[in-house]
Amino acid sequence: MRPEILFPLYAPITSLKGVGVRVAPLLEKLAGPVVRDVLFLAPHSVVQRTRASVNTALEGATQIFEVQIDAFKRPRSPQQPWRVETYDGTGVLSLVFFGSFGGQLEQKHPLGAKRVVSGKVERFGLNLQIAHPDYILPPERVDEIPLFEAIYPATAGVPARTVRKFVLEALERTPELPEWQDAAWLAREQLPSWREALVRLHSPAGEIDLAPQTPHVRRLAYDELLAHQLAMAQRKADRRREPAAKITPAEISAKIRTDLPFALTGAQERALADIRHNFAAGERMSRLIQGDVGSGKTVVAMLAMADVAGGGGQSALMAPTEILARQHFETLSGPLSDHGISAVLLTGRDKGLARAEKLRALASGAVQVAVGTHALFQDDVNFQRLQLAVVDEQHRFGVAERQRLQAKGEAVHLIAMSATPIPRTLELTVYGDLDVSRIDE
Repeated sequence: MRPEILFPLYAPITSLKGVGVRVAPLLEKLAGPVVRDVLFLAPHSVVQRTRASVNTALEGATQIFEVQIDAFKRPRSPQQPWRVETYDGTGVLSLVFFGSFGGQLEQKHPLGAKRVVSGKVERFGLNLQIAHPDYILPPERVDEIPLFEAIYPATAGVPARTVRKFVLEALERTPELPEWQDAAWLAREQLPSWREALVRLHSPAGEIDLAPQTPHVRRLAYDELLAHQLAMAQRKADRRREPAAKITPAEISAKIRTDLPFALTGAQERALADIRHNFAAGERMSRLIQGDVGSGKTVVAMLAMADVAGGGGQSALMAPTEILARQHFETLSGPLSDHGISAVLLTGRDKGLARAEKLRALASGAVQVAVGTHALFQDDVNFQRLQLAVVDEQHRFGVAERQRLQAKGEAVHLIAMSATPIPRTLELTVYGDLDVSRIDE
């Protein structure tokens, strides 16, 4: 159950002021569906502004000027911009606008009016200009122009400044949470509290404040990593509490192994022993077998599937492409069928009577091993007693896809296989909810 203190962060983004039915889908694409997602949308850069007069203006810098509206210059053609000539007592500054802004400009900023303007200063011929100023405000509102402004990702219909407004409102709603990190460690690393880190992230005083090595960014990154690891540990604990069928080494598996034209390597032996230990425990297994191409992951999985078949269960091996599925089927089907284990290949190409016959065989239990692609978890595919799901190149499948395959049975064991090199730290981060067997060692 989520603590009540977190309710404001898990409110829908439509609870933010200004996020209506038009803006909500755009903001959700940019950040996510709840306030927390907007809160963690980090700025990608910072605009730094300084106060200046026209005669001291720096080309290429973003500066703030206090000026008087002196004249409007209408464009002679649609391709030319509107120009608003201003003067601050030291020189002339042109404000340039492309598009049909004329009527709005003259109405909002009449001749003789005093204004504070901000934007990037450019030179056009002998004159200084600002194209589409960031701010044009009455002098009494000069404090609304930040000297340091965080710039956020934007999308069509939601400009960066509007995103910033939503982020700052999300920050206002953020509670001060009880500290969950070790106080001595925080002091030693000179890290701020969680909320202070968020405040500093969204109020940078320069590009350096967005760098990964800054204390507030490090604090947020560590919290994210730790939370991810705790979630993985919780998932693993929940899974282990879920009872599953006990599977014992089968005589047929031993016969298949004897007929192999090679002996298992030590690493393959250890991986198979790890799987059988999980099978015997009566707890739902989720194990990653990691090894280079050709290291023998498929052979280990085949012997595990033979154990399942020997106990009267079924297995499914899912590959991301039809070519890879066919390669697996060619590798497995011979040794398995030689010892009475029926295997079938199911892909998107199967249609009509041929597909119907394969589906009947799986549903009746006449086939013990199914090899295929995404076709394996389609709604019309049913197993009589699916006990093991093997997913090859599992990083190419989404979590939901793997779950749909496992949902074809009760408390289905999972073997994930990957040839992608996985350093130990990344392995812990990405596959923290899986037990790991490496067969390239």
